[in-house]
Amino acid sequence: MKPCCAPESPPAIPDYLQEVYWWAYLHPNAVRLFEREWLVNLILWGNFGRLRDAALAEIDPADELQVLQVACVYGDFTQRLAARLAPSARLDVVDVAPIQLANLHRKLGSDRRVRLHHQDASALRFADGRFDTTLLFFLLHEQPADVRRATLAEALRVTRPGGKVVIVDYHGPHPAHPLRYPMRGILSRLEPFALELWQQPVEDFLPAGGYTAITRTTSFGGLYQKLVITAGTPVCP
Repeated sequence: MKPCCAPESPPAIPDYLQEVYWWAYLHPNAVRLFEREWLVNLILWGNFGRLRDAALAEIDPADELQVLQVACVYGDFTQRLAARLAPSARLDVVDVAPIQLANLHRKLGSDRRVRLHHQDASALRFADGRFDTTLLFFLLHEQPADVRRATLAEALRVTRPGGKVVIVDYHGPHPAHPLRYPMRGILSRLEPFALELWQQPVEDFLPAGGYTAITRTTSFGGLYQKLVITAGTPVCP
């Protein structure tokens, strides 16, 4: 079965990404600056390793055959993910920015189990139910609400019924969290879509009938969340 509404030509970089996040993902100097493990960890207040490992803990090396990572990640996330997979497994990684795919290719080297794809997260070209697990690591907070809804619908569509969509991202912190107000200021200025995840649960952006179960855990005083969503029968918009 072919994916629903898949574009035939390489996707253009979305306007919101060029306008809001050019400084973090699109400019060559951004890649050189942010591709530092210590800096990624600093941005997440020392939690990068814990959050990465929490996401990867959902991957069972004995069972996972087809895994999808939606969007490239600075740091060693993908390398650790690939190392966790069985020799017969496959990892597909998509990103809408060619510069990010080129950067990841440099980091991964010649691992033949990993395939990189120039695709838009909100309009994936994969068939329904192709993957056992789909991972979204700190992607949703960077997307406007309509793109976030489309991305989640696509993630569920390409994940087999009973498979998992694993999300790690921001979450509204506890009212007494000492970083609550500093983080609100930082996100308001640099990541204007992120505060929507403080105010609304991810469930508000999921398609009706696209999943059968969802679990959430929070960490670091509620500032971060991990969701594990069990995919249902694929639903095309």
